[in-house]
Amino acid sequence: MPRTSHPRTSSALDVYLGEINRYALLTVEEEQSLARTFRDTQDTRAAHRLVTANLRFVVKVAYEYRSYGFRIADLVQEGNIGLMKAVQKFDPEKGIRLISYAVWWIRAYIQNYILRSWSLVKLGTTQAQRKLFFSLGRTRRELDRTSAEQGADSDGRDASKVAKRLRVKTAEVQEMELRLDGRDLSLDAPVGEDGDQSHLDFVASAAPGQEQDLSSAEEKRLVSAQVVEALARLDGRERYIIEQRVMSERPLTLKELGEHFGFSRERARQLEIRAKDKLRQELATLAGEIDWLPGEPAGELEDAA
Repeated sequence: MPRTSHPRTSSALDVYLGEINRYALLTVEEEQSLARTFRDTQDTRAAHRLVTANLRFVVKVAYEYRSYGFRIADLVQEGNIGLMKAVQKFDPEKGIRLISYAVWWIRAYIQNYILRSWSLVKLGTTQAQRKLFFSLGRTRRELDRTSAEQGADSDGRDASKVAKRLRVKTAEVQEMELRLDGRDLSLDAPVGEDGDQSHLDFVASAAPGQEQDLSSAEEKRLVSAQVVEALARLDGRERYIIEQRVMSERPLTLKELGEHFGFSRERARQLEIRAKDKLRQELATLAGEIDWLPGEPAGELEDAA
């Protein structure tokens, strides 16, 4: 049975390039006539012809920015928006070709897209920063090429030489280098060749580790044992006061405590103070070991209970 050959499946970009190459270029006279028609009548057919005749130039400009790591299709899309904006603003009476004017709009839209998408942290907020962002890579390559021709070490990574070439401060170059090298990275992005782990798997958890859990459990056991021993050394009434006023989830009021023992609210308050002082003395050593704040054993007592 003869083998059937299948044509190679073209990428979306290849299909797009094939489509735009079907549009004929415009002569100067055709371009001027269409531009005037659109300016005077807002005829969308004239604007469409002006745009489609220059789409292949947008692709050429987009390829100049491929080193930034973005999909060419996305850069072309942004450049096309710039081209359409240029057609809207173009004045045919200036005596220049549309593409000479449009190239500035195309670059502006592509550059804005790169700056917006580069990082969640906004950069390129001033004209000087934008210029440095897009000039840094080119200047590095130029310095490297010059160094290679002279048989010297690479100068492209020398921030001071780059700064001198661009006429900016060395600190500004170093700061921009950090921002260019520090791209945002998704925590869900796979790690390694197998891709069975993500960066999120290596982020330290905010939850306590095993050692801390073990230490906390041992400390709680120690506190609980010491509290039990300290309570055993109180008399029955003092122990009842501590249990009902300090360790209970629903502590008794001083009035209820006084009614239980048959004395006044004030007397109940005095006995509570005495019982707490006595318990605090019993637990003085333990309090130093676990850094209790002076006069605040209640929280630990409730946990120990």
